[in-house]
Parts: sequence; C-alpha cells; structure tokens
Amino acid sequence: MIPSPVHVAVFDTMADWELGYATAHITRPSWQWDPGRFKIVTAGLTPDPITTMGGLRILPDVVLDAVRPQDSAMLILAGGDTWAEDAMAPFRATARRFLEADVPVAAICGATFGLALEGLLDDRRHTSNAAEYLAMSGYAGGRLFDDEPVVIDGALVTGSGVAPVHFAKAIFDVLGIYEPSVAESWFKLYGNRDPAGFFELMAV
Repeated sequence: MIPSPVHVAVFDTMADWELGYATAHITRPSWQWDPGRFKIVTAGLTPDPITTMGGLRILPDVVLDAVRPQDSAMLILAGGDTWAEDAMAPFRATARRFLEADVPVAAICGATFGLALEGLLDDRRHTSNAAEYLAMSGYAGGRLFDDEPVVIDGALVTGSGVAPVHFAKAIFDVLGIYEPSVAESWFKLYGNRDPAGFFELMAV
C-alpha cells in the first residue's frame, strides 16, 4: 500500500507546537485501525529550510507549487506571525484549491486568519482564537463563528491556537485514523489527562 500524503505547510515563524499531536499520531501506527495509510509530507514555498517559531529547522519535502489536491489526503496549516503578509498568499490560494476540490483543510490559530483573508470562512462554520481576532481581517463570516475549541464543517477543520489536542482529534476523525471508540480513548488521555485513556489504548 502506498501511503496518501497529508501535506503540512511549513514556513518561517510556523507555530510548531500546534501540530505536534496531529503529526506524531498520524505517523505513529499504534492504535490506528489501518496503519500506514498516511504519511506526513512538508511543503514550503521554496526548497530552502525554514525556521519555526520554536527554532526548529525543517527542510521541506516538496515545494508548494507541486502540491495538488487530487494527490493529497489533507492540507494542514499551523499558525504563525506572517499569515496576513503577501508572502503567504500562495498558502492561502492552495487552501482555496483544496476546498474547491472537497479535499480537507485543517487550519489552526493564525492560519484561520489567513483563510478569513482569502474569503474561505465567509460561508463556512468555523472557529479561531477569538471572534474579535478574525474580525480584524475584515471578513464577512462573523455570523458563522462558533466559540468552540475546534469546528468541523464539511472539508474544513478550524481550531483555536490553545486547543491543539482538540485540533488533532478533529483531524483524526476526518481522516479516519482511529475507530471512534479508540479516538475517544485517545482524547481521554491527551485531552482530558485521564490515565484511564492510557489503559484503554493499551488494550486495543
């Protein structure tokens, strides 16, 4: 079986901690109902290394221009300090292409601001760090803002920057990484910090 790529956008100032739960457990086969279905593929604007907000250097696997929705299982977008800048326009446009093709996009924190700038939240239920934060983008989707840690609306997942565990579980649910009962045990451990979740996972 050839794994389907889950593309992760990488760029300078990327908020690396927001994706750690998702990328680790997409890659880790433990508890997955069909291990090996997906692989993480990082995509940068250029082939050059980027430096995350945490100081990690990442060499992109591919350039963004080579990423096509039909060849991807999902596009994941982390927050960062640059989403409002013109340099991030190619990432915003790629998200549009994915959603137009009904291929999932998962955006957290500052990436939701980028989607708002692109008009991608005007007609979709969504969340972010705060309603007031997204309002600064001038977007027209404020009526569809839900004050929740994470929101799934069709092919779009949006999350608050302070809810990376909720965000990860939503990604798992959309991709079908775990059986529903296993996903609940996973969240019980990592989201609720309940050790009972660990023993449930060990019994899988």
